[in-house]
Amino acid sequence: MKPANLKTRIFLDSGDPQETKEVIKLLGFLDGQTTNPTLISKNPKAKEKLVKGEKFTKEEILSFYKEIVTEISGLIPNGSVSVEVYSDKNTTAKQMLKQGREMFSWIPNAHIKFPTTHEGLSAAEQAVNEGMRVNMTLCFSQEQAAAIYSSTKGAKKGEVFVSPFIGRLDDRGENGMDLIKNIIEMHKVSNHHVKVLSASVRNLDQFLYAINLKSDIITAPFKVLKEWGDKKLPIPSTDFLYNAPSLKPISYQEIDLNKPWQEYNIAHDLTNIGIEKFSSDWNQLLK
Repeated sequence: MKPANLKTRIFLDSGDPQETKEVIKLLGFLDGQTTNPTLISKNPKAKEKLVKGEKFTKEEILSFYKEIVTEISGLIPNGSVSVEVYSDKNTTAKQMLKQGREMFSWIPNAHIKFPTTHEGLSAAEQAVNEGMRVNMTLCFSQEQAAAIYSSTKGAKKGEVFVSPFIGRLDDRGENGMDLIKNIIEMHKVSNHHVKVLSASVRNLDQFLYAINLKSDIITAPFKVLKEWGDKKLPIPSTDFLYNAPSLKPISYQEIDLNKPWQEYNIAHDLTNIGIEKFSSDWNQLLK
């Protein structure tokens, strides 16, 4: 069962409902799940189809995605399930919003994932005005997080997630956990309508440190949640030390959250690389 002193919500990062079932059995609870095009392409049924040399039409892949998240939603009806729109460098806010509206209708507990780009933020701004819940993905900087906060100000608490990606910053020698820490610190002066969702978690140390930092949510792959479960769901002490001496620190920025979102510098090469990767993995499934 969920530890009584654990305030952070725990999500599984997976496109496989079988993993959802295993995690619930192992942990005794699960607060939500995040999906994306890459995770859907790794779903056993999708991989089996590709091995046979078969692919999906656009209609079939959307139907397949809907089928997966519907099953996941049924397993965690009181949780949140993030469903990601398709986007590449040319996808417009209008196109994202159209997809988002359809995906939001699939299940009652959806958060729609938009990329943290100009078009993604434009789509999110309109989406929250329409009452949709959103999860802004591929966030790699404090300014991007500030733009997310500003663009979604009309939303209620819990309707907006920001997903800073830890592991991909680590991959290039930057301490991704500093970004989580900095965004949480920045939000201390906010009304907290945006919840920090620590994403791209690669190991148990990052998972435990995110709990220590009081991240609102953590999404982690099956292997990390299994390790946590096998160790009987330890909760880090307040003096827990996350040791990453080889990684370059990311400095805190003093940022005014009251500016129009268009005034923040939201450009980031890792966001562009992430969009390219997600769209490529999605396209490989298509005929």
